[in-house]
This record gives sequence, C-alpha cells and structure tokens, in this order.
Amino acid sequence: MRGFRLFKVMVFVLAATPAVLLAVDAVRGNLTADPIEEITHRTGWWALTLLMATLAVTPLRRLTGWNQLIRLRRMLGLFAFSYAVLHLLTYVVLDLFFAFDILLEDVAKRPYITVGFTAFMILLALAITSTKGWIRRLGPRWQRLHRLVYVAALLGVVHFYWQVKADTREPLIFAGVLLALFVARLRWRGRRGRPNQVPAGSVTAA
Repeated sequence: MRGFRLFKVMVFVLAATPAVLLAVDAVRGNLTADPIEEITHRTGWWALTLLMATLAVTPLRRLTGWNQLIRLRRMLGLFAFSYAVLHLLTYVVLDLFFAFDILLEDVAKRPYITVGFTAFMILLALAITSTKGWIRRLGPRWQRLHRLVYVAALLGVVHFYWQVKADTREPLIFAGVLLALFVARLRWRGRRGRPNQVPAGSVTAA
C-alpha cells in the first residue's frame, strides 16, 4: 500500500510538471516568437496525452494484474481536463481577449474549433460527474456516460489533425494509440461475453 502511494505521488508530480515548466518558460520569456501558439500547443498536447494515459490504465491493469492501477484513472482524467481548461483559456483569454461573440462564431463556423469545443464539453461533463456522489446518483448510467471519454478522445485527435497545417505525424500517432486502446477494449468485452473467462467482481468501467 505504501509503495503504491509513493507511485501515485510520482505520477501526480509527472502529470503536473508540464504545467510548471510552462509557467517557468512564460516567466523567463522562453515561449518562442509566438508565445500564444506555443502555450496553445503545449496545453493541448498534454491534455490529449493524459487523456490517452487515462484510457490506458484499464488495459495496463489487465495486462499486469496490478489492480491498484485503477486508482490512478480519476486523477489522470482530471489532469487531462485541467490541461484542456488551460488550452481553452489560452484561446479565450490570450487570443480572443474574452470576445465571446467571436468564440461562438468560431465554434459555429470553424470545424476544428467545433470538434475541439465539443470534446471539451464532454470532458467537462465527465469531470463534474467523477465524484463518488455522482456515481451513486447515476448508478448504471454513470458507466454509460463515462464511455463518452472515447468520443472526447477521438474528437481531440480530429481537432489536433485539422489544426496542424503540414506535419501530421503527431496527430496520426495519437490516432494510432487511440485505435489500439479501443481495439483492446473491444477484445476485452468479447472475452467478457464468454463463460468462465472473467472472474467475478472484475472492474469493467471504461
């Protein structure tokens, strides 16, 4: 138990480090010639990376048999949401200067912003309902709602792909990782449908 607590603290520090480094670079003026674009890219990249890490927790638990890994999922998901908030705030505050009329126009008319904003709204709903109280209130519906994390991840990848102008390697790598995680989930669901394959009491949340 103590070893896992230490591991959880290490994961927390690793997840928080990109935000700390971003703040340090901002204070020192090390954010390239276009600091707004740099902040936007880094916060979006880490939001998507930590979202993939959140989705990877369950497959890793099943592969390793280390059931305590499931306790990292909520923390990683909230970190992913936090970076998504920073990503959106960079756009709204630093780029648009709180011009919400322009924001609404962009959401309606610019596809990559439309899918990105939709992904953010899904993550917002998942973050709000991530508490134990909401799990009790929603019951079986909670699990169905939180499967939308795959939709949010897909929309995030599409948002990234449409945003880049030339080099699409990074969004395509994210797409490959997401596909692998989704296939792993489908294979596990197939095994769950077979008798005597899954022990009783297994964690089955997405």
